[in-house]
Amino acid sequence: MPFSHHSHSGQFCGHGENTLEEVVQTAIDKKMQVFALTEHMPREERDLYPEEVQSSHTTATLSQQFHDYYCEALRLQRKYASEIKLLVGTEIDWIRPSSKVAVNGLLSKYQFDLFIGSVHHVHTIPIDYDRKLYVDAREKAGGIDEKLFEDYFDLQYEMLKALKPPIVGHLDLIKLMSDHPDAVFSQSAVVWQKILRNLEFIAEYGGVVELNSAALRKGMKEPYPTAEICKEFLAMGGNFTLSDDSHGTSHVGTNYGKLRDFIEKIDLHDVTFFVKNATTDDDRFPGVSKKRVPMANIKDHPIFD
Repeated sequence: MPFSHHSHSGQFCGHGENTLEEVVQTAIDKKMQVFALTEHMPREERDLYPEEVQSSHTTATLSQQFHDYYCEALRLQRKYASEIKLLVGTEIDWIRPSSKVAVNGLLSKYQFDLFIGSVHHVHTIPIDYDRKLYVDAREKAGGIDEKLFEDYFDLQYEMLKALKPPIVGHLDLIKLMSDHPDAVFSQSAVVWQKILRNLEFIAEYGGVVELNSAALRKGMKEPYPTAEICKEFLAMGGNFTLSDDSHGTSHVGTNYGKLRDFIEKIDLHDVTFFVKNATTDDDRFPGVSKKRVPMANIKDHPIFD
């Protein structure tokens, strides 16, 4: 029973493609059984991405767009209930301490099944949008990748402590635009200790780290997070889920074959998925719980070809 816990669409994301329903239909066609809808939370105008500025978005229009997304996601959840188990959630953006207020506001306004805790900005500058913005953030951090990595994982720790997200998104996203995206984190003792600190906290509160295949379609050798991070989290008793981080129909299930090979490489025997049932694991998400499935039971599914 393959699944993905992270997705976007062109209908509700400026750098995505296709409608949300088309994305869902593709997941059904690929025989996914669980698929999470997790469009980005609305951000303040000072934090708009370039394409959002070009589209004349404001905080108000992004908030309305998110409300439209939520209503559409619930409609699709009902419409396709007999074909796929859709989870309705969001991917949060932790930018500064006040992000906690915005996230808690969303959690009180909408009944989600889960949310993904992600960091896309350091020193309030996007670090995965393009190389120029990444370099701008690096200059603010001190001019070298290592210093920016330190600040990224400190910001991530701040987010983890404040929100305890059920799923932690692309944990080492910071490498994407760096000078050496496939470098080994443990080569820097300071950065590595910050990563271990974050992993220990995630394991302690029971968070799930996504194995995100989007890194592979973006040219990286391994998914997010890298093997060295995964092995440490496994040693701590940590749990992983699967995500394609799709931004349109062409990304649904992309590189899941390589993801399966990576899972075998790190000796991961089972993966976690979220399901709606009568059990509740987290009071914030009534009727939603986690289950684990052995990789041996799903590794021969066609989506892994």
